[in-house]
Amino acid sequence: MISVLVVEDEKITAEANRLFVERVPGFQVKGVVRSGGEALRFLRRESVDLILLDLYLPDMHGLDVCRALRAAGVLSDVIAVTSARDLSVVRSAVSVGVAQYLLKPFTFASLSEKLTRYAEFRSSVEGSGEASGQGEVDRALAALRGPAQNPLPKGMTQATLDAVLAELRKAPDGLSAQTAGAAIGVSRVTARRYLEHLTEIGVTRRVPQYGGVGRPELLYRIT
Repeated sequence: MISVLVVEDEKITAEANRLFVERVPGFQVKGVVRSGGEALRFLRRESVDLILLDLYLPDMHGLDVCRALRAAGVLSDVIAVTSARDLSVVRSAVSVGVAQYLLKPFTFASLSEKLTRYAEFRSSVEGSGEASGQGEVDRALAALRGPAQNPLPKGMTQATLDAVLAELRKAPDGLSAQTAGAAIGVSRVTARRYLEHLTEIGVTRRVPQYGGVGRPELLYRIT
């Protein structure tokens, strides 16, 4: 099993990340912490294979956490899970040894793909032998890159999907298509299409809301 430390300051997001990781075969969450300082203290006591690291933490930047870990000789791999889209931050992340970079908000499928690629990379470099040649080195590094994301269904955009996901994360009890549409400025029909797509790929589930007269209202909740 590949052991994982989740570092995320938002409680709901931290729990969602934990659940996502544990849904991927071969991975187990060893701990969840809410700040950079907690992460450093945890890693003085415990070792993990992989750190799922938010960059915007309340006490220090995630990249400073990476630098402190490397200075302390901690060699755990890091996947940055963050809303930071500045390419200079991406470049800095690479320079301190971040292996993968996943933008928030993301689907379970996106995180699963990153973790699966990471597992393939670990498998390809296990042991202490030498590579047979450049081709083997290239294949090992290519395992981390992976293919581009599958295109969305026709008529959908990533920006709108990201906006719907952001609203879902604010509503742990569930979100209706009407509420989602009003929040992001699209029609109820459009919002429902995105919510149904997220349900089809396993990110959300439908939750009937009873209490009124007539048919129950349908809410969507992150799984």
